[in-house]
Amino acid sequence: MNRILVLFDSKTGNVARMAQLVADGAAQIPDTEVRLRSVDEATADDVVWCDGLAVGSPTNMGILSWKMKRFWDETMGPKWMELDGKIACAFSSAGGWGGGMEIACQSILTVLMNFGFLTFGVTDYAGKKMTLHYGAVAAKEPREDETQEACRILGRRLAEWTAVMTHGRLDQHPARKSTPRMPPN
Repeated sequence: MNRILVLFDSKTGNVARMAQLVADGAAQIPDTEVRLRSVDEATADDVVWCDGLAVGSPTNMGILSWKMKRFWDETMGPKWMELDGKIACAFSSAGGWGGGMEIACQSILTVLMNFGFLTFGVTDYAGKKMTLHYGAVAAKEPREDETQEACRILGRRLAEWTAVMTHGRLDQHPARKSTPRMPPN
């Protein structure tokens, strides 16, 4: 069984909505169990349990939120050597385009790499102008179809890579599947 955790911090509800979309995308992969946890309710055991992890945070001055950073410093710090080799990705929302969401995703990925997570970007496009190379991003709430699809693609790709890398399920490799992948125009 593929075990995916979607861990998020959400001040306004925008990242919580993204988290649900990421979870929906992960659930598209057969034999995948998905847990959705806010940083306020998550435990170290949730992170140890998962094979794949999606971490979402509001953009806070271009980086992850202080609550998410505190979770990794204080809650996960004692588990540092137990997470090596798990697969992870990031997502973030800011008050507007150009608000630093991709930088916030990179700050999340940096924290995760320090814990030994294998992180990835996504080459697929969610629309003509929507990429998620560093993670899924949104300006405010993910209202646009392309932004919602980016979140679902991120979750699906996390579950696919976890199935392949952790469970040896080569049938879930993205390049071997018939899932439509939009090339740039």
